[in-house]
Amino acid sequence: MILQFGIDQLIASPEKLAGKKVGLITNDAAKTSNLQPGRKALAEAGIGLVLLFSPEHGLEATGKDGASMPDSTDPLTNLPVISIYGQQIKPDIGLLQTLDVLLFDLPDIGSRFYTYIWTLSYVMESCAEANLPLIILDRPNPISGNLTLSEGPMLDEERFSSFIGRWNIPIRHSLTVGELALFWKATKFIDADLTIIPVKGWKRAQFYHELNVTFVPTSPAISNAETALIYPGTCLFEGINISEGRGTNSPFKCIGAPWMQAGKLAEAIKTLSLNGLAVQPVTFIPAEGEYENQRCEGVELFITDYQTFRPVETGLTIMAVIREMYPENFQWAAYPTNVNKTGSGHFDLLMGQDYVRKVFEQNPEQFRQEIKKFTDVSDWNDRVRDFLLYD
Repeated sequence: MILQFGIDQLIASPEKLAGKKVGLITNDAAKTSNLQPGRKALAEAGIGLVLLFSPEHGLEATGKDGASMPDSTDPLTNLPVISIYGQQIKPDIGLLQTLDVLLFDLPDIGSRFYTYIWTLSYVMESCAEANLPLIILDRPNPISGNLTLSEGPMLDEERFSSFIGRWNIPIRHSLTVGELALFWKATKFIDADLTIIPVKGWKRAQFYHELNVTFVPTSPAISNAETALIYPGTCLFEGINISEGRGTNSPFKCIGAPWMQAGKLAEAIKTLSLNGLAVQPVTFIPAEGEYENQRCEGVELFITDYQTFRPVETGLTIMAVIREMYPENFQWAAYPTNVNKTGSGHFDLLMGQDYVRKVFEQNPEQFRQEIKKFTDVSDWNDRVRDFLLYD
């Protein structure tokens, strides 16, 4: 079966929205399956778009990570664009009440700290308050919907809720945006008029590289499907004084620092025989971040087996190796963004709790032994089973 995104199906049956004033939350990564910009395709199908909303990275999906994005005008449709990653992180209720329906079409990458899903959470609440129907145009989870591949830890929302993890889900959640919305509607008691237009032709065990569609970069640092799968592990390096490769040609695939020795680190990681992973020593000069324009040594990561590779387990293991090799250099680091001005506690916010960091600090040997325990979320499947849309 030919893969069809939710947006492809709506375009094929635009009469569902005939005569309605329609808002759309989107960005340039939200293409149709034949790579036409989604908002342009909707307009050309006769759907009455009157207003656009953009998430982190802006409508063009090129804005710097964590940077506040301004309102603008879309050059493709000439429609006003309201940023919901700037002075506000949720749509204005009065503005929503000028619409008849709101569409949500953003490509997620399956990781808890990727902010598009938390934009969705606020949108759901706002639509419920405004009594505005919300239609989600679903897309595949690019790093597979196989729930046995999910990885924690789960987020402690009473203590570590933030815009990079608001509610109690794993780091690698294995759901689509539409499935998350159904789960949250039920478990967070969000009284939204919610419709999901599902993907056709996707089996949940599939990874994006197995689909006959082009991966469109979802943000500046997520340029391909391999990076999307590595990201849940190497994004954790934002919380320590190590470059995660932003400002290079291989963000999130390269990690390093000026005080590392690439060859020694690569050999130390290779001796662990981590599942589905190959590494090679690398030298790079990042154009941004803590080591901007400084020569860094480290490793570049490559996936050799998508089924056995565990990104969070891999990231934590490599982090432990680096701390053991360079104890005098390793430090926790702040990571300021539009939604966390000081950037404090960033590693704990990424992890969704502080137990992992405390064990890491107090007992390195115990930490290495317990990484699989930290990431185990075997009960997640039972929690979400009733909300799955795909086999």
